[in-house]
Amino acid sequence: MNNFGWIGSNTNFTMKHTLKLYNTLERKVVDFKPLDSARVGIYWCGPTTYAPAHLGHARSAIVLDTLVRTLQYLGYQVRAVRNITDVGHMLGDVDEGEDKVGRAARLEQINPMEIVQRYMNEYHTMLTQLGTLPPQIEPRATGHITEQIALVERLLKTGFAYEVNGSVYFDVLSFHAKHGYGRLSGRHVDDLVTGTRTLASTSEKKSPLDFALWKKAAPDHLMRWPSPWGEGFPGWHLECTAMSYAYLGLPFDIHGGGLDLCFPHHECEIAQAQAAYGEAPARYWVHHNLVTLEGKKMSKSDHHFITLQDCFTGSHPLLSEAYSPMAVSFLLLQAHYRSPLDLSDHALQAAQKGYYKLINGLKTVKRLTHAGNHITKESTTADLIRSVCQACHEDLCFDLNTPKVIAHLFELLKYIHQIEQGELALHELQPATWDLLQETYTTLINDVLGLQESHMINFDALIQSMIKAYTDAKARKDYGQVDEIRAALRKQGIALQDRRDQVEWQYV
Repeated sequence: MNNFGWIGSNTNFTMKHTLKLYNTLERKVVDFKPLDSARVGIYWCGPTTYAPAHLGHARSAIVLDTLVRTLQYLGYQVRAVRNITDVGHMLGDVDEGEDKVGRAARLEQINPMEIVQRYMNEYHTMLTQLGTLPPQIEPRATGHITEQIALVERLLKTGFAYEVNGSVYFDVLSFHAKHGYGRLSGRHVDDLVTGTRTLASTSEKKSPLDFALWKKAAPDHLMRWPSPWGEGFPGWHLECTAMSYAYLGLPFDIHGGGLDLCFPHHECEIAQAQAAYGEAPARYWVHHNLVTLEGKKMSKSDHHFITLQDCFTGSHPLLSEAYSPMAVSFLLLQAHYRSPLDLSDHALQAAQKGYYKLINGLKTVKRLTHAGNHITKESTTADLIRSVCQACHEDLCFDLNTPKVIAHLFELLKYIHQIEQGELALHELQPATWDLLQETYTTLINDVLGLQESHMINFDALIQSMIKAYTDAKARKDYGQVDEIRAALRKQGIALQDRRDQVEWQYV
């Protein structure tokens, strides 16, 4: 695989476990074996930025984030490329009609790039709040027009593309006859032809299965570029093939995105790469399932839809309150990425409580210290603790099973509470066992799941000032003010705990 400017080397590369991933191409969980022993290249289909970021965007970003964090945890150096689609994605995901970005710009009577910038900025802000890591590279389709035109020219030379009236199309049946089309999605060409035969008479394509590589721009089309075939714009599928090749070479390790992209988008990407370069783009295909809202598919036209901003502010009829971004992340991590996820107010309430419990556990772990006693025989509980830690790592590495990882973390939290309450003495554990417990708990929560304390600006300073006012009121025996401070903090989801030498706080 071409290095394409990899920076640095992973001299501390150590493999704790073998990562296993469900490969859509093989339809089973398989061992992940990257092309390079220390480096992994990922291309992930990002959003079309023409509307506010929603829960589907969040799920996609968190699945990618978990994958990247897990690979880094295992010792790999990762290059994640997630694109921004800012041209060529038509309404209905077809070749005809109106561009999604262009339509939004026309309705607001502003420049299309203003639409893109607004929603791209919002998308980045939301993902930062969710705690996801930014990709190493985030290319935009409009920034790679030259590469896309070159790819179209290459496909024309291979004979798998043809030009009609200023548009260029990919010849699916010609490609299928030589290489086969539909393996990723499991679709059969004969069935696809039968299902689209009625459209053939109204199209300039050779076959209704053919898809646009380059489209001639209509007189009122807002976004257009000069090309050898006249002014036009790139096809949606073409963009990802050009950008993944530009930054990862071919082949690369992992291609991913939503299950709804498997066909036709990813199927078309495979055909383009195979036709242009002689091989498929990626060796592993990772697809996450979709998000529903109270058991129904989200739909903008039916007003059955919820944005991330709605969740964070509580400004939606189906929500009873505002939820922290970390609670949303926790909810998304509670479902396996290949399973559908249903969003509801009840599910968010439960997620918020679960998130607070894990974070309170982090605060407890930081407070506890090992006695340092050297013992010859540990409590039998130590064996259970070690087995739970092992299960955490095994389930993480078995197709990113975050629901099981979270369940194991709650098991570890039970032992942490037993230590805190004196039911299990620290001196019953070897220092190595305690170190394993706290390292597993903190590393998986913070570094792998990406869950952090979610709080407002100057939160710590505010809490400390409230605690000082609380302790001062106690010293004055002003119990009325003590109760007022407790009540005010509780409204903000904070409870105070009086300990022998200090006052602690935790989420409720």
